Amino acid sequence: MLTVLPIRYVSDVQACRKFYAGLGLVFDSNASLDVWAQLSADAGAVGLHAFTVSKGRPAGSVELGFATDEKLEIVGSRLRAQGYDYEIFDEDFGRSLRVVDPDGVTIQIQEIDMDIARASESALSTHPSND
Repeated sequence: MLTVLPIRYVSDVQACRKFYAGLGLVFDSNASLDVWAQLSADAGAVGLHAFTVSKGRPAGSVELGFATDEKLEIVGSRLRAQGYDYEIFDEDFGRSLRVVDPDGVTIQIQEIDMDIARASESALSTHPSND
């Protein structure tokens, strides 16, 4: 099953988490880290991602994404059958499939593995930034 999961790149995950919770979204502590908060609504979810660890996304940007409980290869097979090429990437949170829609917008579909995400977050905390 796919869940709509737009990703909002933010400068302060905790402040934005409180804001979106104020809108009525529910914080999911089991799917969240210090650099990522996932909040759900009755019809979807939103991910808040610290832009500082986003591999180049500026604060304030938004990416259309989906989370899936299917293997990405299955999703990819359906896309390829419709004539769309895709790429699968290993990520700090599991894996992602990226595909370009008919308007040229890259869409991300995530296969989230919280064990990998927690290990990645732990590695970040042991390497101080070079600010």
